[in-house]
Amino acid sequence: MKKKEHKECTSALLPVRDTLDVIGGKWKLLILISVWEGNKHFREIERSIPRLSTKVLSKELKELEANQLITRTVLNGYPVRTEYKPTEHSKTLKKVILELQNWGIKHRKQIFGEKSEKDISVGV
Repeated sequence: MKKKEHKECTSALLPVRDTLDVIGGKWKLLILISVWEGNKHFREIERSIPRLSTKVLSKELKELEANQLITRTVLNGYPVRTEYKPTEHSKTLKKVILELQNWGIKHRKQIFGEKSEKDISVGV
């Protein structure tokens, strides 16, 4: 028996899967938002996100850099410092993240009956 191919479905799902591979997970979007908000140094980013471990932050920053969403620059001096900055490519995600934020506010209201909170908005 031949396996039925669903080309339309596959062509729609593949880009979504690729996107989730790049920005999915518990921490990547939070790290990216932190960098967009002006946290340039490792410790600043780490302090801006509660419960984020040093090891995980290091791993996630490497992945964000590999996917060209942030740049990493080592600054000479004593002590040597590393600076992270968002790329122009990362800024193309801002509309997507704003939509996720809006959906999350509506979903929270739907599920928990909470009012829309303006103080939880992200400066995306």
